[in-house]
Amino acid sequence: MAISAADVKTLRERTGAGMMDCKNALAEADGDMDRAIELLREKGLAKAVKRAGRETSEGTIAMSLEGPVAGIVELGCETDFVAKTDAFQALAASIARAAAHHGEGVGPEALAAVEQGGEKLSDTIASAVGTLGENIVLKRAERLAVGSGCVGGYIHAGGKLGVLVALETDEPSDALAAVAKDLAMHVAAADPSPVSVDRDGVPKDLIDKEAELFRKQAEQDGKPPQVIEKIVEGRIRKYYGEVCLLEQAFVKDPDQTIQQVVAAAAETAGNPVSVAGFVRFRLGDSPAE
Repeated sequence: MAISAADVKTLRERTGAGMMDCKNALAEADGDMDRAIELLREKGLAKAVKRAGRETSEGTIAMSLEGPVAGIVELGCETDFVAKTDAFQALAASIARAAAHHGEGVGPEALAAVEQGGEKLSDTIASAVGTLGENIVLKRAERLAVGSGCVGGYIHAGGKLGVLVALETDEPSDALAAVAKDLAMHVAAADPSPVSVDRDGVPKDLIDKEAELFRKQAEQDGKPPQVIEKIVEGRIRKYYGEVCLLEQAFVKDPDQTIQQVVAAAAETAGNPVSVAGFVRFRLGDSPAE
């Protein structure tokens, strides 16, 4: 049967597949649009297998903010061109929404098995491989949530960097959500990047490593043993100030620490406010595939 240009256009709009792929699928399906879509999906899955293993050094960071809950993902592809397409961005946003609603312990493998719109995300990704023509990999996924409060987010450099910050408070508000976003912007810009919210969250092995480094430096400078430990203690205090979020100078107002910013927000709100956690994803920082 004859395949109309209008049907080809409709199929392209619904699937994102190439013009000839759409025309051939419609011909094979005898003009049945739903069957043609299914055929393209099947071919997409086949292409996904062939393209698996190709390097995915480009991509995007996407997030979904849902009040006291948020999801953030790193979705990889092969080229920056595909990363900027509406289809790829929509896919990343959809996966981020699933991450926000999936629950605790979300990760790439668990999230890929989640059904959204009657389809597993792994199948949705495989179909996108076929329509976009590149290997696509869900590299990281994380969920940040508070019992009562808000989660703010910030995307930088066109999806190259994304940050979530959670504030816990009894009475969340738009004003506190704006503070959470400001803190997310801070985490994105801070140098060095914070390791934890406070000192309790800094891994002991990291502190031990830094202390040993400082100790060796002092020894090389010929400092006496009784002085070395005082030097190490002082440098560790300084190190905490550099890597603990609450002790860092606020990038928008270096005269204030983040702790002071949060305290001011609590005073304005009339309720206690605390930083419950943060997540920072930079494109390419995920473990090797």
